[in-house]
Order: sequence, then structure tokens, then C-alpha cells
Amino acid sequence: MAVPFILASNSPRRHALLAEAGYEFEVVVPAGGELADAQLSLRELTIANATRKAMAVARINPGRVVLAADTLVAMEGEIIGKPRDLDHARMILRQLSGRTHDVCTAVCIVCPRERISFAEISQVRFRKLTESAITKYFKVVNPIDKAGAYGAQGAGGSIIAAVNGSVTNVIGLPMERTKKALAQIDIRPLSGSQPQLLGAGSELVPAHVSIPGKETRQ
Repeated sequence: MAVPFILASNSPRRHALLAEAGYEFEVVVPAGGELADAQLSLRELTIANATRKAMAVARINPGRVVLAADTLVAMEGEIIGKPRDLDHARMILRQLSGRTHDVCTAVCIVCPRERISFAEISQVRFRKLTESAITKYFKVVNPIDKAGAYGAQGAGGSIIAAVNGSVTNVIGLPMERTKKALAQIDIRPLSGSQPQLLGAGSELVPAHVSIPGKETRQ
């Protein structure tokens, strides 16, 4: 029997948030890259990328419910994606240091008869970061796979002063709105647990993962 839905994402943070909330799901990693269009707003670009991911997986899994998400960071209208390397990651954190920026996560849910999409924006204020604080953070967190070169979970508390809005949105999936959207199509968690701010050891959750062109792994 098929699980209730497919998560079209290889993000361990999204895996963990959904699993911690009590959902059962399969993971299929979407093929293809993400859009980078300067003509699109933060909301438009994240929705476009989430839709691309969801549709890529839905096409090879007809009749299944597919959920995809995309997260981007923006400072004063300038969109900041994932860093190219550690030097670029350090430059990004210097830019965010002591300032407030937006984090937008879009979600797209493709169903056999409809498509649901929305975007959530949270404001994140960083602490004033010294070079040594950035170096210390990079020793415990890999910034390369994260929009804005940081994560809100685990060691994120050492660099984040405050979050205005959904914390899970900053982690990578706005669980408040996601749970409501899934409930609209009668998908509910198997347990009543509530997602918590993830600790340093909470990023990896056992899941069935399919990567196009590669063997399925656990």
C-alpha cells in the first residue's frame, strides 16, 4: 500500500519536520536545477521552484500526492541563495551579521485533481557576528546546502538573535500552513506529536529515498 504522499526533497530538515510531526511519507529527490530569475519576486521565485520540483516528481509518479518546497533568503530585496563555497558562505554571514532579513519558503502540493501552493515569509535578526564566531559556526554546521549559508536548527541559536514568524519556515517547511494544506486533502499525521526546533542531532530521519539515476537508499 502506498504511503499518503511523496516528499520531493532531499533536505534532511524537511524530512525531520514532517516525521517529527507524525507524517508517513516517501522521499523522491527531484531531478533538475533551480530557477534564478531576477525578474521574479521572492515569493514568485520560491513558488516557481517548489512547483518545478513537485511537477518533476509527479510526472514519474502519476496519481500520487507530491509535496515540494523551496527556501530562499533575501536582504533588502536582494535574493541570497546557497553559497558556492565556504568563502562565499563567510561573505554571506558577514552581510547578514547584526541585521534583519527575510526567509521565504514556498510549498507546492500536487494532487491527482488539484494543485495547492503558498509561500510563507519570516523575518530573522542575526546577532553581530565576529570572524571567530563564524569560524566556530562552520565547524559544527555545513553551510553549503543551506539558503543564506545557515540553518535555524541546532547551532543556529549561536548566530540568530530573534525570529519573527514561523520558525519551521526558517528551517525549511512552514509546518503550521503545511499541516492545514495536507488536512484539506485528508492527509493527517499518524501521531499527535508536535514539531520542535530541531537539535543538532535531529537532522537525519530514516526515510525511503529515491534519487533518479541512483540506487534507492535508506
